[in-house]
Amino acid sequence: MEASPNPVAAALAAGETLVLDGGLATELETRGFDLADPLWSAKVLLEAPDAIEAVHLDYFRAGARVATTASYQASPAGLARRGLSGQEALDVVRLSVRLADSARRRRLAEQPGSPELFIAGSVGPYGAYLADGSEYRGDYRLTRGQFLAFHRPRAEALLEAGADVLACETIPSGDEALALADLVEHLGATAWLSVTLRDAEHLSDGSPLHRIAGELTGRPGLAAVGINCVPPALASRGLAQLARSTNVPLAVYPNAGEPYDPDTKAWGAPHHTAHDGAEHDAGVLASRAGEWLGLGARLVGGCCRTTPADIAALARAVQ
Repeated sequence: MEASPNPVAAALAAGETLVLDGGLATELETRGFDLADPLWSAKVLLEAPDAIEAVHLDYFRAGARVATTASYQASPAGLARRGLSGQEALDVVRLSVRLADSARRRRLAEQPGSPELFIAGSVGPYGAYLADGSEYRGDYRLTRGQFLAFHRPRAEALLEAGADVLACETIPSGDEALALADLVEHLGATAWLSVTLRDAEHLSDGSPLHRIAGELTGRPGLAAVGINCVPPALASRGLAQLARSTNVPLAVYPNAGEPYDPDTKAWGAPHHTAHDGAEHDAGVLASRAGEWLGLGARLVGGCCRTTPADIAALARAVQ
């Protein structure tokens, strides 16, 4: 019997544009949580999981069709440093899916007949586990086998718990991106893979964006490739480069444009160009929605410091 097509891949194949959610960890900070911790948002998975479900629900209410789990920093290796056993760590990863699913069920009960809602299991980069700022540089060197060994347990747990798709996201390293594509294929999973940028033509580690995009094109299970957690203007320029380099659906979910200091773990005031000056007033995401869709983006949302209000404005712009 032939397996049913993945629901996210099917929606993209049907030409749908899916609005993603916005920042999770930074929204938790806005709600009073101190995330100056190596586990970042995964700290709240351990201490106040209901708060994560509440954020997911607010993003669904804002018009997001995809909730991205709070597992970005919830790697088994990172949780082991907090004293959890291997099984306990995987249970935390699975909990992140259950929380998103509970929010989905609540939203569908509130609004019967709404479009299908999805859960993306977040797989953050190895550098997030290091918690030393290297996730913004990609300057770590692992073999393909080491990358696979690090990422596989979390990815398997997310899929086992019912995630519809994997979000391999904020990946700064070309080697890591290609290893994750191998993992997706080995697991028979469906995923999108989203990278961070040094400039419009290079990943954070200096890998040429066009080369990595070309090597990812046609990989089994990769439903989309994209860019996330860079300022909106850079995301637009990088997306244009991706559009020239691949024919797969594109994903884009930038941050709000504010610089981040990985040493102090604090966000500063945004750097605006003349073009960007009114961007936040107009909706940091909504103001660029038409441009992104025109370049081939079919997964659009926000990353750090974007809010349910930003997603609501984006959803209106996409509709």
